[in-house]
Amino acid sequence: MAIDPYANCNLQILDNDLCTLETCCLAQSSFLYIPSYGGNIFFAIWCGLMILPQIGLGIRYKTWGFMSAMIIGLALEVIGYAARVQLNNNPFDGDSFLMYLITLTIAPVFISAAIYLCLTRIIVIYGEKCSRFKPGTVAIAFMTSDFLSLLLQAVGGAIADTADTHADSRVGIDIMIAGLVLQAISLAAFLLFVADFAWRCHRGVLDQDPAKQRVRNQMLFKAFMASLLLATVVILIRSIFRVAELWGGFDGALWNDEVDFLILDGAMISLASLCLSALHPGPAFGGQWNAANWSFRTKKKATDAEKQSSASSLRSWRRLGRPSTS
Repeated sequence: MAIDPYANCNLQILDNDLCTLETCCLAQSSFLYIPSYGGNIFFAIWCGLMILPQIGLGIRYKTWGFMSAMIIGLALEVIGYAARVQLNNNPFDGDSFLMYLITLTIAPVFISAAIYLCLTRIIVIYGEKCSRFKPGTVAIAFMTSDFLSLLLQAVGGAIADTADTHADSRVGIDIMIAGLVLQAISLAAFLLFVADFAWRCHRGVLDQDPAKQRVRNQMLFKAFMASLLLATVVILIRSIFRVAELWGGFDGALWNDEVDFLILDGAMISLASLCLSALHPGPAFGGQWNAANWSFRTKKKATDAEKQSSASSLRSWRRLGRPSTS
């Protein structure tokens, strides 16, 4: 039986943390509903289980950066859904709400970072000449966007939850929206870059290194790229949903509809984590993950090699041009 969220309101209690369902109405909590126990515990357990293959495969194939980003993102998801389970016990718990709000908002940022790391390796496997930008440039651009998105969402969430007035709360919500919009734009730009890169690979000449050709020709690698694309799309869907959800504020219809949240946030991130765990980049790259690494010092190393080559040529020229003493 549904609970009337406006029944038994008690405006004499100014600190909502002191409320209970016996003394206050649900409208005095963070939602107009009590977060479900079953749905939230399911996603908490799911994300926790997805950490296990990330640890095992990450250590096995030494995908350290990818592993770290995925573990942090999934751990934040676990914390966020655990906080929602706490809100099922006490919907007026301000600390649990703040924990839920920040962790589930920023967690996909780290999963997106793992996806961006995969793209930089894919560029190396297919050939850097097929990309408009170097892997390092791609990494810097998307990681910087990710960091700014993370910062805006975290700061906005803290302001929104600790605000004393509706106006201050709105400021925090707007900052969170800005972070989510930036994340959505970043993911959309990522998809456009992938489409452009795929077109240039189709029209251009790929890297002819035998080891890289072997990786590209494997069905597992092709399936991995398809799963990477699907993971990106569902995270983008989730980001667009969260923008729409927060746009209406904490009193909006989307904010107070748990079914929409569990489908368009929980299920989307769970699907993304499944894609990135079942089709992990370690096996997909066939041992070439570290070989496909890139370095910001590539240009410097090339310059040093050129200097050494020039010096060697100069010494040879001097020996050939030196007059004979016989």
